[in-house]
Amino acid sequence: MYFASDNTSGMPERIVNAIIQANSGYASGYGTDPSMAQLSTRIREVFEAPEAEVFLVTTGSAANALALSSYCPPWGAVYCHALAHIEVDECGAPEFYTGGAKLTHVAGADGKMDPQALADTLARAGRGVVHHVQPGIVSLTNLTECGTRYSAAEISALAEIARSHGLPVHLDGARFANALVAEGCSPADMSWRAGVDVLSLGGTKNGLMGVEAVVMFDPARAWEFQLRRKRGGHLWSKHRYLSAQMAAWLEDGFWLDLARDANAMAARLEQGLRAYPQVDVSFPRGGNMLFARWPRAWHARLHEDGAKYYLWPDHETLAGPEETPLGARLVCSWNTSPAQVDGFLERMGA
Repeated sequence: MYFASDNTSGMPERIVNAIIQANSGYASGYGTDPSMAQLSTRIREVFEAPEAEVFLVTTGSAANALALSSYCPPWGAVYCHALAHIEVDECGAPEFYTGGAKLTHVAGADGKMDPQALADTLARAGRGVVHHVQPGIVSLTNLTECGTRYSAAEISALAEIARSHGLPVHLDGARFANALVAEGCSPADMSWRAGVDVLSLGGTKNGLMGVEAVVMFDPARAWEFQLRRKRGGHLWSKHRYLSAQMAAWLEDGFWLDLARDANAMAARLEQGLRAYPQVDVSFPRGGNMLFARWPRAWHARLHEDGAKYYLWPDHETLAGPEETPLGARLVCSWNTSPAQVDGFLERMGA
């Protein structure tokens, strides 16, 4: 009954085997290995973007912060939702790597930016006024930190507003695969065709040991990113172990199969939760993550029985009146099984 996060699962056998195969013999380092060149070609094919540049790092924080720093100066503003991952879970990494850029919140329900709110925020941004930070970049999170999903059309609408103000768009895609299969569109449709300039393509939450790709659809920024990645300490020497993982992940659409499995288990979990009148599902489920509230006594029982998940908001505790509703964040992984979901649901109502 482990629903704490999709980055707590291990790796599929295919990925483990890819790392073992990469361990044979010698290969040049720092991203000059033949497998990296092949991977770059493959990602360009998957995204239908022959000019895209591809770089690998080992953490989502590095991918996001380095991508943003390549577009936003220290005196710039990064426009994001108040619940965006770069705001609530990066410990100031975007501010650090940009040299001080300001994260500026844009309102919106269910963790998603509202287009009119973005337009209003940019209209009063103070461009050209020396007393204000200058507009830098718009950053979206998909799936959002509320487990909801931006559709390709919603991304396009926000990107159009950003573009009208001369701003690029970053997409934090730690769960891009989950959003993609739920949306049922192509990778291109949810990225550059929708107006995204740079994508953090997450693999770690979807079966990899620790690989995130920064896909730059604007190759003019590639050299600066390379320098920032090296200066920031995120250029791996034995790089072949990263590229081998992601190559195996993308082969034959395996990355999408893993995401579909995780999403399917989340749908099963949601259906079971909604069967209890005492349970309130907090947000529309966009992929493999959902939030719900139920009586504190049920939480206590689940935790005693070994269930693993986060209370939400994270300042909540199990102490308090038993009948008071308490929130939970539940995340399904590529290897979450029906038995795990059903066992969790059975213990809820015991």
